[in-house]
Amino acid sequence: MSQDVRLDLPFDTPVGDRPVYAEPSAQLGPAEAANALARLFAQHIDGSTEQFRDCQNADEERLDALIPPPATPLRVAGAIQPAPRAFLPPDEEGQARLRRLDASLRLIEAAFPQVSTDAEVCRLTCTMLEGAWRSRALTPPREQEQTTDCSCSLCRRLPTPPARTLTDYSWRQSAGRPLTVKTWPYRRELDSVLTGGWSVVRQMNDLEQDLGYRHRFEDDILLFHEYKRVIDDIDTAHLTQLVEGRLAESFSTNSARALVCGLFAAHKRSVDEYWLQQHHAGNVVLPQTNPLSQGTYSVLQMMDCLFWHVSPDTELWQEEHLASLLLCRVVDDMTDVRVDALTGEISNFWLADMPTHTKALYAASAIALVKYGCLPEAHQRPMWNTWLMPSTVVWMGLTGRHALWFDGITEGLPPAEDCPLCDLRPDACTGLLTDGATLTIAPRPSAPDLSPRTAELSARCRAQHPETWPLFDAELHAFEALHGPWQGCVDSTWEILRRTYIAAVEASRAEPSTARARQIQQDSGAVGAEFFYALYEPETGREDTALLAYMFGCAHPHFLWNATGHRPSDVTGDWLDG
Repeated sequence: MSQDVRLDLPFDTPVGDRPVYAEPSAQLGPAEAANALARLFAQHIDGSTEQFRDCQNADEERLDALIPPPATPLRVAGAIQPAPRAFLPPDEEGQARLRRLDASLRLIEAAFPQVSTDAEVCRLTCTMLEGAWRSRALTPPREQEQTTDCSCSLCRRLPTPPARTLTDYSWRQSAGRPLTVKTWPYRRELDSVLTGGWSVVRQMNDLEQDLGYRHRFEDDILLFHEYKRVIDDIDTAHLTQLVEGRLAESFSTNSARALVCGLFAAHKRSVDEYWLQQHHAGNVVLPQTNPLSQGTYSVLQMMDCLFWHVSPDTELWQEEHLASLLLCRVVDDMTDVRVDALTGEISNFWLADMPTHTKALYAASAIALVKYGCLPEAHQRPMWNTWLMPSTVVWMGLTGRHALWFDGITEGLPPAEDCPLCDLRPDACTGLLTDGATLTIAPRPSAPDLSPRTAELSARCRAQHPETWPLFDAELHAFEALHGPWQGCVDSTWEILRRTYIAAVEASRAEPSTARARQIQQDSGAVGAEFFYALYEPETGREDTALLAYMFGCAHPHFLWNATGHRPSDVTGDWLDG
């Protein structure tokens, strides 16, 4: 196989200048593509390894020894399911986009047949996406299917969402506050938090295995077609030459896979913008619903996940790895929900055609996985993206880009007694895509004594914020029951928690104030820029990440859960940014 190949991919070529390609040889309809995609995943997914199951059993035995649990199970159905209904076929513009995509994928497949499966996933996903968008635009929504009354312990705690307008989300744009700050000290293109958070995940994942991913640039190309405001600041032509040169000199499967994922990102952005332009031109009216079922949402998000988190080929199809990818997208969608409602992005699962109870189960699964990421047993077997969920939640909380502190602050603290979210047991949610997962609600354990560094955090809170201290101290005891003695950096972690979690708890006790919520949201980005470096420290960075992930994602009053509400409104946005 010749590796000295010119990747003439039509990433940035104007539409009018692109060549006309032949029809794909095996063209499927969108619903057929969705079902073929589900079958492809089912065929390729590998079950959990024996070592992974041993680690799970060890953590269950340790937690059971603290408090033998009278458990209540919550069953989450497997996500990979056939499409429940047909999608409309793509229009002429959609067909043209698919032809251009197919031509580029064929070029990559010819040069690098190792990624033929990845190319087929991309091809099928984009076909499904085209049909889903057109069906959303032209098919009347089934309003009766959008809301399902449920009195379970989770659905009873779903928050009442605040009303929002597009102007409330100006902070979310890449060029807006607080994103002008640096999160990476060496490379100009990584001055954006959009890439900084992605890089810290790669750094953390590669510490033990040293797969050589920490300082690679070939898959950085993924970022440049998703975020136009970042593209403006980067010499993409020079970077593309570097990518091509590296591929010619030293081929790796991930390098080629990165290009496939980059094609998906470019296609997704193109189809999103096309239908939003049709909406704003008055040619169609986009409803605040979409035809994505649980299964079609999940397979769509898989390609989006692989675009962000390219893993080693040996672990790509591991069941626990794919569950982690899906739930990280769930977390992202939970907090992005209202801005996506305003801008119209289709992939958000809170807008998908799923019962409320299913959405609540997915959100609870994400919280259970955050807790699992705090366990020492979770990291006994180093696997790529083992730290993905904890680092994702921390990145969200330290950029101000997501709604943890902004939309998450509600009036009054909910009671902690008999809280099913507090009592969710840690769970890796393995099997979420295939046979399903079973969450467990059981009394949460609490460490009898705090370790010295955690006790110092508690003492500082008691001295400076006495009203918040009882809740903060209780959460530290719960965290150490999961994690064991904490060995992180007291000074930086305290400063972060003081200006994020503690500030949000105190704001919840005060009179409702949008301005106060916005202040905390913006300051979370400022404190993140100031202390983001601490997450890279070899001795304490992972300890800090584990505690911050717990406080941002699991600790009462569950600011992450408070972001799950959605109040439908008109699609009025004119930009997409994430």
